[in-house]
Amino acid sequence: MEYRFLGRSGLKVSVLSLGGWVTYGGQVGDDIAEQCLKEAYDVSFKAFNLVEVYNISYANGKSEIAMGNAIKKFGWKRSSYVISTKIFRGGEGRLQLDYVDLIFAHRPDVDTPTEEIVRAFNWVIEKGWALHWGTSEWSAEQLTDAHRIAEKLGLIGPLMEQPQYNMFHRERFEKEYAPCMRNGLGTTIWSPLASGEIPADSRFALKENPIMQNLAAGLAKVDKLKPIADKLGYSLAQLALAWCIKNPNVSTVITGLEVVPKLTPEVLEEIEAILVNKPEAALKFR
Repeated sequence: MEYRFLGRSGLKVSVLSLGGWVTYGGQVGDDIAEQCLKEAYDVSFKAFNLVEVYNISYANGKSEIAMGNAIKKFGWKRSSYVISTKIFRGGEGRLQLDYVDLIFAHRPDVDTPTEEIVRAFNWVIEKGWALHWGTSEWSAEQLTDAHRIAEKLGLIGPLMEQPQYNMFHRERFEKEYAPCMRNGLGTTIWSPLASGEIPADSRFALKENPIMQNLAAGLAKVDKLKPIADKLGYSLAQLALAWCIKNPNVSTVITGLEVVPKLTPEVLEEIEAILVNKPEAALKFR
């Protein structure tokens, strides 16, 4: 397992993370949630010594409840994992923890002054309820504004951003955030699979489905990527995840795999030739 510092902080997270979203407490029962968490922990998902749980403020808080119950049941040492949550829409989540490691502003709040947001998250940190705060899907301009205000007030600015990032969604991460990355912004990316492949018998696969028509161009590229995945001996999903992890500006992804070292510069060039969507002046992969 590879571990990376979360931005400019001294906190190390695994490049692989586990998120609950609407799955735990919604689509599956508590027994499945417990099994997933334990298996992730046991195979060294570390950002905490093994499992970073994030993106869990959906399903009316039931996801947080399911994961909180599982963590309490297993009795893991609190310093052995990193856990995060996001707030914006409200809810009744209960993690049963004294604090979270990371807390996110789960979207820009256009009705609230940025200074008020910065002060609020600093208050949460001062209370000991969270160690670091960050944002999700904020623009680079909004992040810069938050840092400017924090510096002016002698407060802590956002440490991390949780943006969407995958082979088909690159512009914001690789280009817009470039100045923020250079200033030590950590990233916990979501949707690395761009919603995944579409089975032939799926309702999305119906030709008359307008959504399917919009996805046609992307799916054509997916078909062209398959030979590369086959050559490496991995699935398309594994290739997509590894491609995200290969970017050193990614702190952690929702999951991960062994294929990353096999993405040589030559293989990456093959992928770029198919995607044809690399932003100008994009952050270079190392």
